Amino acid sequence: MNRWKRIVLHIRTHRQLFLLLAIGGLYALSIALSNTFVNVYVWKKVNSFHALGIYNLAIVTWQPLAFIVAGKIAKKIDRVIVLRMGVTFLALFFLVVLFSGDRAMNHLFLLGGLLGIGYGFYWLAFNVLTFEITEPDTRDLFNGLLGAMTSVAGMIGPPLAGWVIASSEKFTGYMAIFLSSLCLFIAAVVCSFFVHRRQSAGRFMLQRAYAERKKNKNWRMITNAHFFQGFREGTFVFIVSIFLFMATGTEKALGVFGFVNAIVSFITYSLASKYIKQRWRLHAILFGGVLLYASVFLLVFDLSYFKLIVYGALIAIGYPILLVPYLSLTFDVIGQSNHAKEWRIEYIVVRELFLNGGRAVSVLLFLLAITLFDAKEAIPLLMLIVGAGHFIIYFFVRRIRLSR
Repeated sequence: MNRWKRIVLHIRTHRQLFLLLAIGGLYALSIALSNTFVNVYVWKKVNSFHALGIYNLAIVTWQPLAFIVAGKIAKKIDRVIVLRMGVTFLALFFLVVLFSGDRAMNHLFLLGGLLGIGYGFYWLAFNVLTFEITEPDTRDLFNGLLGAMTSVAGMIGPPLAGWVIASSEKFTGYMAIFLSSLCLFIAAVVCSFFVHRRQSAGRFMLQRAYAERKKNKNWRMITNAHFFQGFREGTFVFIVSIFLFMATGTEKALGVFGFVNAIVSFITYSLASKYIKQRWRLHAILFGGVLLYASVFLLVFDLSYFKLIVYGALIAIGYPILLVPYLSLTFDVIGQSNHAKEWRIEYIVVRELFLNGGRAVSVLLFLLAITLFDAKEAIPLLMLIVGAGHFIIYFFVRRIRLSR
C-alpha cells in the first residue's frame, strides 16, 4: 500500500510532466497508426517517386515556416495554445484525406503543407514545454519514458493498421485508420486543457538566438549536429516504407516491420534511460551513430524482406542509444546558453530550422538523383550518402563543453 501511495504522490508532484507524457503518447499512437501508411497510400495512388518526393518536400519546407510563426505566437500568447493548434492542423490533414479522396492527390504540395504546419506547431510547443517542465536531473528519465511510450505505440499501431488495411477492400482500411488517428488527436487536444498555461514576455528575438552561434561554441556545434540529423531523416522517413511495400506487396509486412522495430526499441529505450549516465553520453552517441550508419548497408545490396526486418531491429537499438543522451544534451546546451530563460522559444525554433534544413537538403538531393539518373541505381547510392547523418553528429557534440 505504501508503494502505491508513493506512486500517487509522485504523479501528483510531477502532474504536468505526466500530462505532457500523455499528450506525447497519444500523438505517438496516432502517428504509429497512420504515418508509415500515409506514404504508401500516396505511393499507391500516384505510383511515382517524384510525386512522393514533392509531398515530403512540402512537409519539410512548410514545417520550419510553421516553427517561426508558432514561435511568435508562443512568445506573445501561450505555447499550450500553440500545441492545440498543431494537433488541430494534424487532425485537419486527416479530415482532408478522408473527405477529398483522390482529389487530394492533385494537390500533394498543399497536402504535405498541412502536415508540415501541424508538425511545426506541435513540436515547437512540445519541445518548449519539455524544456520548461523537465529539469536536468529528470530529462533523461522523461526522454526515456517518452521513447518507451512511442515504442509501445509502435507495437500496437503498425500491426493493427497493417491488418486492417490488408483485410479491407480497396482503400476503406486506410480511411478507418486515418479516422482513428483523427480521434486520437482530438483526445490529445482534450488533455492539453489540463496543462498549465505558460505565457512568455518580450519580443521574438529569432535573429539574436541565431547570432549566438558566433559567440557560443556549444550552440554552434549542437545546431550543426541537428542539420546532419535531419540530413538522414529527410529521405529515410519515407523511402524505407516504400521499399517494404515494394518487396512484399502487402501492408501487413509494414505492420510486422513496425512491431519488430517497436518491441526492440521499447527494450532499448528502457535500458538507455536507466543506464546511460551523463558521463557516458558521448560514447552512447558515437555507438548509436555507428550502428545506424552500419544498418544502411543492409538496404543497398540485394534488398530482401529479411534484411529489412533486421534493419528495423538494428535502428531500434541505435536510435534510443543515440537520442536519449543527444536530446538531453541539446536541452542542457540551451539551458546554459545566453538569455536561455528569455529566448528559450527562439533557441528551439533555431534548432528546428537546422533540423528541417537538413531534411529539405536530403529530399532535394533525392529529387535531383531520380531526375538525373535511374531511380533503382541512384537511390541506394544516395542512401549511403545521407545515411551517414547520425554518425556525423558525434564529431560535433564531442566538442561541446558544459559547465557543471
